[in-house]
Amino acid sequence: MPPVISIVGKSESGKTTLIERLIPELKRRGYHIGIVKHAHHGFDIDRQGKDSYRHKQAGADTVMIASTGRVAMIKDVPGARLHDLVPFFKDMDLLITEGFKRDRAPKIEVFRAKRHRHPACLEDDTLIAMVSDTPLDVTVPQFATADIQAITEFIVARCLPDP
Repeated sequence: MPPVISIVGKSESGKTTLIERLIPELKRRGYHIGIVKHAHHGFDIDRQGKDSYRHKQAGADTVMIASTGRVAMIKDVPGARLHDLVPFFKDMDLLITEGFKRDRAPKIEVFRAKRHRHPACLEDDTLIAMVSDTPLDVTVPQFATADIQAITEFIVARCLPDP
């Protein structure tokens, strides 16, 4: 299974932006990257009336939509726990999650002082780094939000073998 890094932080802290900037840098280095976004309020990517929606509504436990070069799967799982999802990414070099701050995966927290008063995960023993727009008094490595190269180097050194 691939190593997992969870990018966590409060709402509007810049988690998605950080991940969007990390992916091309990791890809440029030859790594295959998988992403899982935690959706707190549920979601449905299948549209009513489409065949795949009808198959799922009829009771299928898993539905896959396939076309040349791309697949999408809708699968019933026992919960949204990260360890239940990691096996879907066994062909990846790294699985980056957005959210899952209550999970036990190593975490990099994104903190923006302009948006929030305090970081969310300072007491979490799985916190391995902070990405912040302001200096913080923390015991883990800290990176500026714009320092994608240094954050990437940290992730590679911590989690990834040579591609």
